[in-house]
Amino acid sequence: MMALSAFFLMFFLLQHFAINILSVFSPNVFNEVSYFMGTNPLIQYVMQPVLLFGIVYHFVMGFILELKNRKAQTVKYAKNNGAANSTWVSRNMIYTGLFILLFMVFHFNDFWVPEIVDKFIEGNSQVGKDYHHHVVTMFENPVRIGVYVLAFVFLALHLLHGFNSAFQSVGANNKYTKGLKGFGKAYALLIPLGFIFIALFHHFNH
Repeated sequence: MMALSAFFLMFFLLQHFAINILSVFSPNVFNEVSYFMGTNPLIQYVMQPVLLFGIVYHFVMGFILELKNRKAQTVKYAKNNGAANSTWVSRNMIYTGLFILLFMVFHFNDFWVPEIVDKFIEGNSQVGKDYHHHVVTMFENPVRIGVYVLAFVFLALHLLHGFNSAFQSVGANNKYTKGLKGFGKAYALLIPLGFIFIALFHHFNH
């Protein structure tokens, strides 16, 4: 279930990036796509709740599994050399995940919460709304840029282990394993770098 929730979140991340990169190339197209995503009933009332559940489930189960793993390690060694059979990233998934979770709260407060307030509490029409202007405004603050860059560095570290671990958890050990590992590394680096590029682009071009 952890692997399946990871697949779901990685697919969402790719879709989220595909929409956000439009803000760099065409503000008008970005506004049109954002309007569709923000007003489509299927997305509003089905996909958004599913996404929120997926995020909460993945992080809660991650912490539960971490606690179970630590509890299972009843044998204490005189010297524990974790680096001998595991990477730093794999041993610290709980910490990279925690930082990403804190960032998600920060990110939702920047974008999702204002949209919910605007639509459902203040009852404002979304027709002709300039979503692009809101994005640019958010990325004017250099402190916010620093938080976003750091968060996506942690995301890259999390994905470097998480991508391949998810496939391994569902038994994907076959002739395609080597290719999947290569694709996983590319995904783990390029997607976070893409989000960093978007943030820096709007910061320096506002």
